[in-house]
Amino acid sequence: MPDAITRPTPPATAAAWSRRDTHPVNIGGIWVGGGKPVVVQSMTNTDTADVASSVRQVADLWRAGSELVRLTVNNPESAAAIPRIREKLDMMGVPVPLIGDFHYNGHQLLAAEPACAQALSKYRINPGNVGFGRKKDLQFGQLIEFAIRYDKPVRIGANWGSLDQSLAAQLMDENSQRADPWDAGRVLREALIRSALDSAEKAVEIGLPRDRIVLSAKVSGVQELIAVYRDLAQRSQFALHLGLTEAGIGSKGIVASSAALAVLMQEGIGDTIRISLTPEPGQPRTQEVIVAQELLQTTGQRAFTPMVTACPGCGRTTSEFFQELAKVVQNHVRGKMPEWKISHPGAENMTLAVMGCVVNGPGESRHANIGISLPGTGEAPAAPVFVDGEKKLTLRGDNIAQEFVALIDEYVEANYSRVAS
Repeated sequence: MPDAITRPTPPATAAAWSRRDTHPVNIGGIWVGGGKPVVVQSMTNTDTADVASSVRQVADLWRAGSELVRLTVNNPESAAAIPRIREKLDMMGVPVPLIGDFHYNGHQLLAAEPACAQALSKYRINPGNVGFGRKKDLQFGQLIEFAIRYDKPVRIGANWGSLDQSLAAQLMDENSQRADPWDAGRVLREALIRSALDSAEKAVEIGLPRDRIVLSAKVSGVQELIAVYRDLAQRSQFALHLGLTEAGIGSKGIVASSAALAVLMQEGIGDTIRISLTPEPGQPRTQEVIVAQELLQTTGQRAFTPMVTACPGCGRTTSEFFQELAKVVQNHVRGKMPEWKISHPGAENMTLAVMGCVVNGPGESRHANIGISLPGTGEAPAAPVFVDGEKKLTLRGDNIAQEFVALIDEYVEANYSRVAS
């Protein structure tokens, strides 16, 4: 008889992965790179000058789990609003670091609004539009000098959609002289990477330490992003920010982001991520934060909230009750997690199962910390509950959802140490 196949167990924590060695960057108390867990960030889509709306959205993003939040700073009104936004967030007990997103006129805005320069925890600079012609190096240097003066890190973020055209033209000319010229796509990828790397080296020459620089080189295609970041990771030790520049709307944006970022993170590339989803009409901005967390959790990088394994349904599960219960359970644990994170640390590692029939229900439920196997079509109206692999009790009647949720709360109380308040 052949030997039994031993299946490898995927790593459960960030520490189990082989991470690329990068310079650690302190962004308002949140560490990015240097082997630290991958950080989730997001960006507002409010008018930054509308202080009330911006404060509300930043707070919502932070409560959803965004560890860094970026805001557009594009005119004098938005720059003047930043310190007021910071003050109101502090009064609300929302300590999330704020990042200023600058294009074209950042040097002017920071000069005119020193309170903005101080209130921000990081500046984002796009080398493709920081300035043009002879003004480019001057204005880039001014932004770096502000970062040095106020002791702030920067993200030097090159972007496919606003590529440095002079650099692209230079590399195209150089390519034409090659004995074996590259294709145009490779030349443009090289221009994107060089834009980020050359700008970072200029910042270092001016006096910004390497541990205050994060790089990004964003494109909108999955394979292009993977190729760019693999190359970028080989050519520097700067911390890297990952994300498609425009992921798209709905399932397209989620799938594209997951396809690209999962591959890179599996290779140890990436220190902070953003899922740049176009919000569907009526949907909250926080969806991009949830997707980022779920991507990190399902790939074994970090744990944010208990994971719920749920049956997809088939002809054996004509009732929709298991779907409704799965939603109730998912919403319950996500809603409780901000409290549990403080009072019962470790609860985010809990696994749950909501299964719809006898085929896989008991087996999946035994694999979870707490699982329930609901009756499928024609099965006895009973729902066995398994706790840490052992059948604990059977639920029946009209209150299964409430009783199962209560069991989850009891499990958390019993198995994750309560922190004294």
